[in-house]
Amino acid sequence: MGDVRTVKKIKNKEIRKDFVSWFEIPALDFYQAVEFYQNIFGITMQQNVSGINATAFFPTTSGIGGAVVAGPGYVPSDSGALIYLNGGDNLSLVLDKVINAGGRIVMPKTLISEESGHFAVFIDSQGNKLALHSNN
Repeated sequence: MGDVRTVKKIKNKEIRKDFVSWFEIPALDFYQAVEFYQNIFGITMQQNVSGINATAFFPTTSGIGGAVVAGPGYVPSDSGALIYLNGGDNLSLVLDKVINAGGRIVMPKTLISEESGHFAVFIDSQGNKLALHSNN
């Protein structure tokens, strides 16, 4: 699962490079969810469907990976932890596709600060609340 990160110990405290190593976005309608993410990001997700479980992987060559998953125990939600997905150079390019792909925008593109960039929050086609982040 995901990328294994080196943990450093400084004065008996662990310092991690990243605190997220993998993410899973739950889906009830697996194929609709995969189509949603393929559409808004302009990607093709490798799918693994076996028995009652299904997984579609976000393509990545380095960094943190994740997947859309369906099966027992995977229930979409608009409450709980909020995952920020990489919006690329300008998150508007992704956010502008959310509504046509079956989602809705909860918070439009908003400036955090000049140093930290922008973010936006949306509900995907399955009812999950997620966010996008970009420097521009």
